[in-house]
Amino acid sequence: MIADSLHPNEKELRALDIHELLPQQEPFVMVSSLVGFDERKTITELEVMPGNLFVEQGRFTAEGLMENIAQTCAARIGYVNKFILKKGIQIGFIGAVRNMEVTSLPRVGDKITTVVEVQEEVFGMTLASAIVTCNGTELASTEIKIAVKSED
Repeated sequence: MIADSLHPNEKELRALDIHELLPQQEPFVMVSSLVGFDERKTITELEVMPGNLFVEQGRFTAEGLMENIAQTCAARIGYVNKFILKKGIQIGFIGAVRNMEVTSLPRVGDKITTVVEVQEEVFGMTLASAIVTCNGTELASTEIKIAVKSED
């Protein structure tokens, strides 16, 4: 149970089943756990496993990093909907990706941390910056625009 949904602690977040926050289901889940959340910033982790769809030659691909970033955004939206707005999961779509830079690809067994910081939210669109790291080393960064499907 989350005591303060606007300021959850890491232990409460780690205890959440990530599947309850994401529209994606296995084997297409690219986030292991939600570890940080506030009004502007969302932090997730992913342990790169050998059977992951985006692992090629022992490394997590750039496409996998992009999907991990998008699912970190989805985890944020899912958390807000479930614990703050008290409604169901919404489907989001990538509207744009800008300035994507991948400097290194993580290996199987690595745990990556993804930080998405909201820059602006307007008319159901979220503009955010994202950084993926592994053991303190930056692997990728980008700006992403996410559109959320309106409820009918």
